[in-house]
Amino acid sequence: MDDLLLRGIGGLAQGLRERRFAAAAIVEACLDRIARIDPTLNSFCYVDAEGARAAARESDARFAAGAPRSTMEGIPVSVKDNILVAGLPATWGSRAFKDFVPSVDELPVARLRAAGAIIVGKTNVPELTLEGYTANEMFGVTRNPWDTALTPGGSSGGAAAGVAAALVPAAIGTDGGGSIRRPACHTGLVGFKPSTGRIARIDGFPAILTDFETIGTLTRTVADTLLMDMLPGPDPRDRRSLYALASPFEGPRRRIMFIPQFSGLPVDPEVARATEDVARFLSDAGHIVQRAEMFFDLDELGRIWHVISRAGVAWLLERDGGRLGRGAGPSARQMAADGAKLTGADYIDALERVAAFRRRCAEVFADTDLVLTPTAAALPWPAEQPYPTEIAGRPAGPRDHAVFTGWVNIAGLPAISLPVSISRDGLPIGVQVVAGFGADAGLLEFAVGFEQRWEAPPLPEL
Repeated sequence: MDDLLLRGIGGLAQGLRERRFAAAAIVEACLDRIARIDPTLNSFCYVDAEGARAAARESDARFAAGAPRSTMEGIPVSVKDNILVAGLPATWGSRAFKDFVPSVDELPVARLRAAGAIIVGKTNVPELTLEGYTANEMFGVTRNPWDTALTPGGSSGGAAAGVAAALVPAAIGTDGGGSIRRPACHTGLVGFKPSTGRIARIDGFPAILTDFETIGTLTRTVADTLLMDMLPGPDPRDRRSLYALASPFEGPRRRIMFIPQFSGLPVDPEVARATEDVARFLSDAGHIVQRAEMFFDLDELGRIWHVISRAGVAWLLERDGGRLGRGAGPSARQMAADGAKLTGADYIDALERVAAFRRRCAEVFADTDLVLTPTAAALPWPAEQPYPTEIAGRPAGPRDHAVFTGWVNIAGLPAISLPVSISRDGLPIGVQVVAGFGADAGLLEFAVGFEQRWEAPPLPEL
C-alpha cells in the first residue's frame, strides 16, 4: 500500500484509468499511512475518513461507468486549515475559530470536488497563517519528515509534511509571503504560487493580507502540479481573477536575472552553493543568466508587510465585539495591538507603495523573463522554534530566513520552488524561480523542462 502512494498524481491517475487499482484502495492506503506515521509528524489537524471513503466509492462508480470527471478523479488531496471545506472545522490555527464549521466549500475546494478529487482532511497551520513555522495552541507542533526534530516551515507546514511523507499525493495551501514555497523547499517538494487572481477565491476567510495571499499547490513533481489544472480560472465574483491572463514565453532561451543574496543578509553556504550550481546549469543549457543585485528596497517592503499584516489582524480580531480577539493566542494579540497603533493614512500609504512596487516589477520583467534566487536563506531549524536565530554563523532576525519570498507576494507575481539538492546533514534545498505577472504558463513550462534535465533529490523514506 505504501508503494501505491509513491506514484504521485500521474502514476495514480494512469493506474485508475487502466483499472489496475481502485480509488477506494488509494484512500485506504492514505488513511493507513496517516494512522501509522502522522502521530509523529502532526501534519493533519482533521481527517475525514468516512467522507473520503464515500467520495472514493463515487469515483470508482464513475470509473466503472466510463465517466471519470478529470485526471484528478479518485486522487486524494489535503486542504490547508485556512481554506474552507464544507462540513469540516476551519480553525485557521486559532482558538478564536475553534467552533467554526463552514457550510460551503471555498471555490478551489469546490473545483477539486467537481473534478473528482477526494478531500482527505485539513492540515495544520500556525495561528492565522502568519508565522514561518507550524505550531499553534490547539494542535501543537508539526514536524519535518526529513528530520522530525526540525520544522517543515510555515505556514503550509502541515500540507508540506503530509505530501513529503506520502500521506497524500498532493495538497493545496496558501502563500501570503512564501507560505507554500518555503515549506516545499524545506521538505523537498515542488511548491507553486500563482499570480494574484489566477486561482479565483470566494467563500473563504477574510483577506487580511489584501491580495498578497494566493492559493497554490504542493506536489512531488512539476508534472503533478500541471495535473491540478482545474484550479485556475476566472470567476466573475472575484474580479482579480479576470486579469491574470496566461502569457507564454517566446523561443527556447530565457533571460534570467540571478540574485543570490538580498542586501547582504546571510544565506546558508550550502543553500548558496546549490543555487549557484543551478545558475551555472541554466547558463550551460543556453539560457542568458545575468547576476544582479536586488532591484528594490527591502526595508520599504518590510514596512508594507508590517502595515498590511498588522492592520489586517487588528481588524479581524476586533470583529464581533472583540470576541475573536479574546480567543486568539498571544502572538496574534500582539500583532493586533501593533495594528491598532496604525492609522488610515498608514494603510493608504502602504497601498500606494504596493502599486508603485508593482509598476517597478512590470518594468523589470519587460527585459527579464525569470528571476532566480534561493527559496529560503536557511535550512530547517528546530520544530518548536519560530525562526532560526543564526544563519551562516551570523545572528538572524524573525524574517531573515524568509527574505527571498515576500516581495513576490507584494508584487502579485507567480513563483515556484524546485527541489535541487540535499545538504551534508541530509536536508532538502530548493531554488525559487519568479516570472512576470500572468506568465504562469511560461513559468511552469520552464519548470517542466528543468525538472526533466535536473535530477531532483528523492523524498524521505518513512
